Formats: sequence, structure tokens, C-alpha cells
Amino acid sequence: MASNYYSATGAIFLLFIFFVSSSMAALVKEQPLVLKYHRGPLLKGTITVNLIWYGKFTPIQRSIIIDYLQSINSVKPPQPSVSTWWKTTEKYKSGARGSSTLVVGKQILDENYSLGKSLKNSHIIFLASKGGHLSGSVNIVLTAKDVAVAGFCMSRCGGHGSTRGATRFAYAWVGNSETQCPGYCAWPFHQPVYGPQTPPLVAPNGDVGVDGMVINLATVLAGTVTNPFNNGYFQGPPTAPLEAVTACTGVFGSGSYPGYAGNVLTDKTTGASYNANGVNGRKYLLPAMWDPQTSKCSTLV
Repeated sequence: MASNYYSATGAIFLLFIFFVSSSMAALVKEQPLVLKYHRGPLLKGTITVNLIWYGKFTPIQRSIIIDYLQSINSVKPPQPSVSTWWKTTEKYKSGARGSSTLVVGKQILDENYSLGKSLKNSHIIFLASKGGHLSGSVNIVLTAKDVAVAGFCMSRCGGHGSTRGATRFAYAWVGNSETQCPGYCAWPFHQPVYGPQTPPLVAPNGDVGVDGMVINLATVLAGTVTNPFNNGYFQGPPTAPLEAVTACTGVFGSGSYPGYAGNVLTDKTTGASYNANGVNGRKYLLPAMWDPQTSKCSTLV
């Protein structure tokens, strides 16, 4: 089993250290960021996204995430939009060219915590398998705020991977950090655990935990389609790769620096921060994504 995991504020802390050391060595020329293509398959074409909701989520919480997924390929929302953000994945080229169109498939609700409230990696894979083993699909496990997952809040906020063998499939997992570590996995909607202590931003959908989940879901989805089997686009060792979005951690708008998300938009009515419009009037804050054509982290605003 290959798996890649993503941590938000942990990376912010490393960026902070890098920022400080960089300022002390200003004469050193900054090296361009390059994600190397390792000649493996990418996920292109129509991709069915099956959701496994583990634990209790309210209907409103589920709708925030469903609307995000349905915004990925929708041209209806005004600019800047979620779909414009996602189009950067089209620039990741392989033998199969074109776009990655996501379609929401099955939704499985496990509100009774069938495996308990403390999960291991093997449990995540078992839950993901409930979505089926079809190629051209991604099974996503979403864990509720009272579910502990191995490594969650300590070294990761979510992750993605793939199984081996004849029934190989791609999967991803993201947890709700609202009560466990919002400063680690829901930044910038909560005061960070490490680094500069800047005021938190207002979550665009009024839910720090779920709005944080959207950031992490966006991160692992981009990593899944551009590096589904650990031989796509990444920098560094395959056991701890920098991928499409993790290469740009902590960047949400222009002018960002460690501890500051960057210049983003503000909703005049709610005061919430966002940088992408979605379906049903939704607004989201999405992380920067590495652009293969410019070799830079690209933001919507």
C-alpha cells in the first residue's frame, strides 16, 4: 500500500523556519520549485468520487462538502471559481491528456461508528473499500470530529493512497479537526499551533472544522489525480512527497508568507474570507496549486 499524508500547520512551521533562515541568507539564489513527472499514470477523464461518511455529520456539513465537489467542474459560479482552480490539474501531462472530471457517486453513511472511534490506517482502507474497487474512481473517507485516526493532528490532516493487486483503487481520507486540533488542520480559520500568531480568518461557510476539511480535501484530491499511484508528479522521496498542493502549503492568495494566508476576498455581509465561488452560492478558501507551466504556486486571487 502506498499512501501520502498531508499536514497543514506542521508545514507552516517548517515554512516559518525556512523563512527565517532564508532572510538570514538573502544572497542565496532561490531555486525554482519543480515537481518531477515519474512517468506513471494520472487520473484523467470522468472520475467517480464515492464518499464514506464515518461518524456523525449534520446535513448542512455534508452539503458544504458535496457542493464543493460539484463545484469542481461547474462553469456556473462567477469568477474566481472552484472550477478555475481545478483546471490547473489539466496542465499535468502524461500519456493520457485532458481534464479530470469529478462526479459524485455513492454516499455511504456509517453514523454508528462500526469500527469504533479510534482508527488505524488499515481501518481507513477497509472503509474506503466500501465504495467499490473500480478503476476510474476515488473512494474518500471523511471522519467526524470525535473520531481519532492514527497520526491525525500529530503529523497529518488527511492523506491519499492506493491499494495493490488486481483490485487496485485510489482512496483518500480527511478528518474533521474542529475539537481535536483546529490550529493544526483548520488554519487559517483558527489560531495556529506553531509560528506567527496572526488573527484567524472567518470561515466562509460558518464551520471551522468543515471549512478546514474542504482545504484538506482539495489538497488530497489534487494529489490523488496528479500522483494516484506514487509514480506521478511529485518532488522528493516517494515516501514523503511534495505534491500539487502540498508543495504550496500555507498559500491562499498573493503576498502570502509564513503565518499569513495572503490577500484573499472578504464577504461584505459575513466578513468571511474566501477565494473561490461555488455552486448554490457557496464560497470556499482553496489552497494554491503548483502550475507545471510556470513552475510556481498559482493562486486564484
